[in-house]
Amino acid sequence: MTAILLAAGFSRRFGAGESTGSQKLLARLEDGRYVVEAAARNLLAGAGKVVAVTGTDEALKRVLENCGCQVVVNTLAKEGMGTSIAAGVRACRDAGGWLIALGDLPFIQPQTIANILAESSSSAGIVIPTFNGARGHPVAFAADFLPELMALQGDQGARSIVAAHPARLKLLPVDDAGVVADIDTPDDLRNHHL
Repeated sequence: MTAILLAAGFSRRFGAGESTGSQKLLARLEDGRYVVEAAARNLLAGAGKVVAVTGTDEALKRVLENCGCQVVVNTLAKEGMGTSIAAGVRACRDAGGWLIALGDLPFIQPQTIANILAESSSSAGIVIPTFNGARGHPVAFAADFLPELMALQGDQGARSIVAAHPARLKLLPVDDAGVVADIDTPDDLRNHHL
């Protein structure tokens, strides 16, 4: 199973302008690391191989390459998250499954990532971590979801796939608030103490 880190977004809640997705991901956490750097390093520690999907931001690509990620550029990033998932899966279609993670969730513990991967290998479906009942990320998909993942478009991510396969969904309770602690505004950089 290969982890895919989505880092091509245009999050507009963080600030003004179309480049705010990169601006958010390159914001500094209290420990000095970039948001996306922390997300990538935790994912690498828990999953091993990471394919990071970016837009055209060169600084963001450099940070991810320096972390040890394979970087894939999604030229359709403006069309939404679905295109980034499809681009990432396409880049490693023989992976045997995919763990889809978000670049703005920098606090997920590597052990949580490893636990999701372990659960996905035994349940062969879709595994979503939950914290206090709330669904979080990253989300694991078995290999047979390849056609559906590669066909994704728009900004709903893989929600349509999850909704279409309730019998194959496994919710995995975890004791890690990082699975739901995303960075959406500058205040989130200071207010998440996990």
